[in-house]
Formats: sequence, C-alpha cells, structure tokens
Amino acid sequence: MNLARLLDSAALSFPRLPAVSVADRPHYDYAAYGALAARLAGGFRALGLAPGDRVVLAMSNNPDYLAVLFAIWRAGLVAAPANARLHAREIAFMAADCAAKLCLATSDLAEGLARELEPSTRLVVLGDDLWRKLASADPTGISNRRGDDLAWLFYTSGTTGRPKGAMLSHRNLMTMATLYLADVDALSPGDTHLHLAAQSHATGLFGLSHIAKATHQVLPASGGFLPGELADLLRLYRSASFFVPPTGLRRMLRDPAFQSAPIESIRTVLLGAAPVYAADLKAGYAALGPRLWNGYGQGESPCTIAAMPKALLAAAIAAGDEARMTSVGLARTGIEVAVLDPDDRPLPPGEVGEVAVRGDTVMAGYWNLPEASAAALRGGFLHTGDLGALDAQGFLTLLDRSKDLVISGGANIYPREIEDVLLDHPSVAEVAVIGAPDPEWGESVVAFVVPTDGGVDVAELDALCLRRIARFKRPKRWLVVDSLPKNGAGKVLKRALRERFGPVD
Repeated sequence: MNLARLLDSAALSFPRLPAVSVADRPHYDYAAYGALAARLAGGFRALGLAPGDRVVLAMSNNPDYLAVLFAIWRAGLVAAPANARLHAREIAFMAADCAAKLCLATSDLAEGLARELEPSTRLVVLGDDLWRKLASADPTGISNRRGDDLAWLFYTSGTTGRPKGAMLSHRNLMTMATLYLADVDALSPGDTHLHLAAQSHATGLFGLSHIAKATHQVLPASGGFLPGELADLLRLYRSASFFVPPTGLRRMLRDPAFQSAPIESIRTVLLGAAPVYAADLKAGYAALGPRLWNGYGQGESPCTIAAMPKALLAAAIAAGDEARMTSVGLARTGIEVAVLDPDDRPLPPGEVGEVAVRGDTVMAGYWNLPEASAAALRGGFLHTGDLGALDAQGFLTLLDRSKDLVISGGANIYPREIEDVLLDHPSVAEVAVIGAPDPEWGESVVAFVVPTDGGVDVAELDALCLRRIARFKRPKRWLVVDSLPKNGAGKVLKRALRERFGPVD
C-alpha cells in the first residue's frame, strides 16, 4: 500500500485533464504532475535518501506542493509538513526532532531556515539549482510500502507545550481519503478543489481525495484567502469545493466583494478546525444554501472523526434546531466514537466527558514519545482531549478542549456556550472566552471581543448574556481587541490569551 498510487492512477487514467492551476493560469496536466512526482522521487533517491527517512516541507502554498508530497511517498520517505507561519526556529525544532535528512522550502522561508537548521538537515529551496536537479532526475518507480509504514508526521501546533509528531501511516491517510469520497462527496474528474488554506493542513489532506479522482487543484494568485478573489475563482471554475475555518466563512459572508459571487459554482464549503457557531451556520445557509459541511478531526485522526453531512446540516438549519446544527454530527463510516468518564468508562447519552475515537484513521502514536503515546491511546481509543456529549441518536456535540474548561467557584463553565451567545450580537466579529486566575473564585470568565466596524458596547453584551445564560457564566471582564491569535489552521490560540494573566503550565 503506497499513497503514491493515487496520483499515479490519476495520471494514467486522465493524463490530459488539468491538474493544477494558479488562478486562471494552468501549470500542470495530470500526466505532467505525475511525471514531476516520479522525477522528484528519483532525485530524492539520488541524494542518498532511504525508505523511512524524514523530509520536512517548509513551504507556503504553491503549485508543486502536492507533487512533492507524492514524490516523498513514491520514494518510500516520510513527509513532515510544517505550518509556513511558524518561526524558522520552530520548524528547525521539528526537523531536529524527527532527524530529517532534507528540508524543502519556498524562498520566503529559506533565509531563516538556513540559519536555524542543523547541518544534518540539507536545505533545498524551490527554484534553486539543486531543486532543478531533483526535478529533472531520472524517474523512479513506486516504493513498496506496507499499510502500517509511516507516511506523514503531523506536528501539533505546540499551543499546549512541546509540539508532538503524530505518526500517520499510509493506511491512516488512505482511509481518510477514501472516507471523504464515501461521506462527503463522490467526486468526479472535472470537479474543482480550491486551496484557500494551508496545504500543510486540512486543505492538503483533502487534496488526497481530490487527486485520487483527478479533480482540478486551483490556488488563488495571492496564495491566501481573499473573499473577492474567491468570487473571481468561482466565476472561472465550476463544482468547486474548498475548506475554510469558521473565521473564513464569517469574512466571506461579510465582505462586499463576495456578494456577487456565482453561488451555483460552489459544490461544498468544508468547515472545521474550530467550533462553528449557530449564527455563522444560519448566515451561511441563508447566503449559500445547502452547501455547508461541518467536520471534526484532529492531527491524530486527520479530518476524520465525525461530521454533519450537507443534507443533515441543512435540515437542522431549516428547522431552527440549534442543538443539532451546532453538533459535529455522526461518527464517520467505520469510525467508533465514545464519550468517557475520568476512569475511561463510557457515559450515557447527554453526559459530558472526554471524546474518544478508534478506527483506521487513528495515529500509531507520537514520534519518540512513548509515554505520551500510551496516555493518548490507552484502552485502544485515541483520547482527544475534547469535552463533548453524545445524544441518543449518536450526534456528537463538542463543548470545549478539556484544558479550556473554566472552573469558577466549583462550577464548570464551557467557554463555547458563552461564545455562541456573544456571536449572535451584530457588533461582534469574533470572540474568545477563557478563564483567568481569581483569588476568590479560582477562575473568572474573561471575554476577548473583536468588534465589527461599528464598534461594540460591552454593556449590551453583558445584558445579552444575562438574558441568555446563567448569571455565574457571564464574563466578569471584557477586553476589546483588534484580532485574536490563531494558528495556521485558523484555530484561536487560547493559550496565548491565558498567558496575558500569567505563566501557563
């Protein structure tokens, strides 16, 4: 089993279909993309890399990204994609941690990496002489890999301490790619995949399913997410799917430049990476119709734990069922989800505990961290660190990360519940709620609010909370800020917010 066969099959079956474009400029058809991956794989072997060696990808989005990934797998190597927004020192930590032999970088990241990488990790910059030599090497065949062989090291963001490399096998990622086709969309050649978010995370992972079905991979010219640019892409391409975090959906719906976009060109808006609030879902449905899909996964079970399919989500929104619409849906096909108490015993429907999952998408463990691996995978389940509850029909509702739970005066307070209320107010663009140390109550609730252009009246927000939730849950302190710290996947870094109030363990 080797993931490289997904691109190889597409190149053989649909050689002249467009594989990758940047805006309206074609870069590769599938025959050329498959050939590039085969030559790069040959180049990696010519450098002396052996099956199982690790290769760090320190690359911002670019048209060669997926070909590099498939070349790594074709040569029997292991990819360790890095978030391009990380500091060079953080990427160098990853490379040292996994003893990477090679780091492939885009020019915007190369200078810092040249200073920080250890001499044992060779740096290749896309477009330099060595890159051109690799890309023109003699092509090589597909390395034999077993299903349990390592394919991807998915490093956590490090928001809770030292980043850990989740070890994902060829079987893990092949299952993930197949389940997209079973549970999300049965893709066909001629469909479009817009890469609006980082290819090192969900967008790139979803790309495996799209490559398998020979869809058209399209990158915006800006390399990022601009609602006006998205509108232009939708005028060029049909049956388009794309991933955005909830903040991206919010930006898209509120930006006047998106208002004239041809909505009929959208096949699926893939939501995830952070909680999606009822206000955003209702606004998204009103503007886009039944095209929203909400998924739940994490690096240790990539993109694949539970999901609300488009039809079920649309039905919940149409019915005004906020409890159902804000759930993350049902366990994905072949995946088992449980909610466990502190002693790892399953809880009955409606009770809150830690979400646990098992199935063929779950990692083998963390790279060189046996104790952390044993703790995360105890009892045969991946312990996600997320708090949630299953209802009687099997729909999973997430409340918060266990570390984000606020305990004030002995009462459990779930920040998401407060955030959901505050986002209903038109003056609130974004919000994050945390617990801060309090000498009397242990912790007190603090709300960080990003206002819309018209500003925000904290007294109105306080009154809204008093109308909608218990008095003890409402924020005791309000901080109006210009923006919230986020990682490359769009997830709010609450650890960074808590650090304002003192050291975080």
